[in-house]
Amino acid sequence: MSKVVARLRLGALVGTLAGLALAVWLLHSYGIARIAGVLARAGGLGVLAVIAMHLPQMLCSTLGWQAIAAPAGSRTPLRTLLWLRWIREAVNNLLPLAQVGGEFVAARLLQQRGVQLAQAIGGAIADLMTEMATQVVFTVVGLWLLVQATGHSTLSSAASHGLLLAAFGIAVAFALVRLGAVKLVEKAALRMGTSFGWPATAQISGLHAALTCCFRSPGAVSASALWHLASWFLGGAEVCVALHFFGHDTSFTSGLIIESLGQASKSAGFAIPGALGVQEGGYVVVCHLLGVQADTALALSLIKRLREMVLGIPALLLWHRAEGRGAPAHTPLSEGLR
Repeated sequence: MSKVVARLRLGALVGTLAGLALAVWLLHSYGIARIAGVLARAGGLGVLAVIAMHLPQMLCSTLGWQAIAAPAGSRTPLRTLLWLRWIREAVNNLLPLAQVGGEFVAARLLQQRGVQLAQAIGGAIADLMTEMATQVVFTVVGLWLLVQATGHSTLSSAASHGLLLAAFGIAVAFALVRLGAVKLVEKAALRMGTSFGWPATAQISGLHAALTCCFRSPGAVSASALWHLASWFLGGAEVCVALHFFGHDTSFTSGLIIESLGQASKSAGFAIPGALGVQEGGYVVVCHLLGVQADTALALSLIKRLREMVLGIPALLLWHRAEGRGAPAHTPLSEGLR
C-alpha cells in the first residue's frame, strides 16, 4: 500500500511540474507584462464580478447533486450540500489530486453528519457521472456553435474525436453500473476487509444498491441533468462578464464556445492537478479562432484561477476545521463549522 501511495504522490508531483512548466512557457511566450495589463484592466471589481457569477453555478450544481442523491435515501439539507459543494470544488481545483478527490472528501463529511457512507459515496458518484454526461452535451453544443461561426477546423476535428471518446467512456461507466460491476467491487472490498482485519470497509456495504437507486428515478435523473446543464451554461455568462471587464465585449454564443471547449480541455488534463497549463493552452487555442488575443485568453484563464483561490482557500480551511472537530452527526455542516 505504501508503494502505491508513493507512486501516486510521484505521479502528482510530475504532473504538477509538467503543467507548471507549460503554464510558465505560455505566459512567457505571450508576454507576462501584457497579460498582467489585461488583468489590471479588470481590477478588483472585475474579480468580484467573476466570483459573483460563479455562485449561481455552485447553487445549480448543488441542486443537481441533491436531485440525483435523493432516491438513495439522502435527505441532506440544501445548505449543507452547498457547503459541501464549495469544499468539493476547492479540493478538486487547489489540491495536488486528480480532479475527483473532492467527491470523496464530501462523502466523508456527509458520513460525519449521519449519512451512511455507502449512500454518501453512491450519491457523489452518481452526481459526478451525471455532471460528466451533461458536460459532453454542453461541449457538443459549443462545438456545433464553433463550426457554425468559423467552419470546420483542426480544432473542431480533434474536439469531435475527443467527444466520441468521452461519450464512449461515460456510456461504458453507466453500462458497468447497470451490469453490476460496482457490486463486484463492493464484494471484493468487503472480503479484503475481512481478510486483513479492516473493519472500516464494512461501511461501504450497500454501495451498489445506493448507486443504482440513484438512477432508477427518471424524474430525479432529468432534474439533476437540467440543473447541471444550467450550471454549465452559466459558465458561458461568466466568460462574457470577464471579457467585458477586460475591454473585449463578446456575444453569449462566443462565451458558450469558449467555456465549453475550455472546460473540455481542462477535463482532458484531469491527470494534472488543476489541469495546470492545459486549461491555459485550451483557452488560447479556442479564443484564437474567435478573434480573441492570446494575452486576453490567458488573462481569462488566470482570473478563473484567481476566483478558484479566493473561494477555495477559505473552503479548505473550513474543511480542515471540520475534520479536526468532527462535527456531530446531526449538525449541519454550516453550523458545525462555526
